[in-house]
Amino acid sequence: MSQWDGKSKGTLLGYKIFVFCIKKLGIRAAYAVLVFVAFYYLIFSGKSNRSLWYYLNKRLKYSKVKSVWAMYKSYFTFGKTIIDKTAISAGLRNKFTYEFDGIDLLRAVIAQKKGGILISAHVGNFEIAEFFLADLEFDSPINLVTTDQEHSHIKTYLQSVTRRSSIKFIIVKEDLSHVFEINNALNNNELICFTGDRYFEGSKVLTEELLGAKALFPSGPFLIASRMQVPVVFVYVMKEPSLHYHLYARQAKVKHRDAQGLLKEYCQSVESILKKYPLQWFNYFDFWNVKG
Repeated sequence: MSQWDGKSKGTLLGYKIFVFCIKKLGIRAAYAVLVFVAFYYLIFSGKSNRSLWYYLNKRLKYSKVKSVWAMYKSYFTFGKTIIDKTAISAGLRNKFTYEFDGIDLLRAVIAQKKGGILISAHVGNFEIAEFFLADLEFDSPINLVTTDQEHSHIKTYLQSVTRRSSIKFIIVKEDLSHVFEINNALNNNELICFTGDRYFEGSKVLTEELLGAKALFPSGPFLIASRMQVPVVFVYVMKEPSLHYHLYARQAKVKHRDAQGLLKEYCQSVESILKKYPLQWFNYFDFWNVKG
């Protein structure tokens, strides 16, 4: 099945090693550890390797040699984003630089006093956006709509070594009560953030083409965003060389109750980002359901 199982890569021991390196040796020293970690995943992570190979070799049309090398670099880059998120959360924000592409669009959304919906993807490192937005006195709260299926022991450990996040969480519930929480947040001129590229077993889905092949997407973000009659923005935070990040915000053209049209535009937006950052596709599962 192509749905995500709700668990991200990484072990508790791995996170502890990274935190030790960051605190004792520095961020770049922690990066050095990734040379071996990325190689380990390349050799032993069969399931994600198959999915990553399909993305690189079949969807991006990389040669076999280029695909293998890109797989290694993808794991290496993903590890860097984990280290960066941990370092920034632990108070090392001043070690990083950043730039904005579309920040005026986000300001305009807030100025309308209707709230807004942000739709991101598992590309780049969107989870650190709050730290950069805070520097711009971007004081509208961000609510992340999510499920609570991450490894609890990893979450508990990270909370013990990093500062508390200012992002509020709206947990998806079977009784749909999360929809009322979303409505309340929008009425308070807050931002709602969805990731539009992962769904769970039993959830409703929509089908659309991404990188030349059909894939399944969660219907919820696109149904809600197309019905709420509030501004919708596609947002990504992408890692650049060294300790630098680039935030992109792009206005979505939304027709009322046209979830499929919004999904199509979203896929085109994600493709444009992947064209610039092909190694920052971090959906390490059978996204296109090629195994049937």
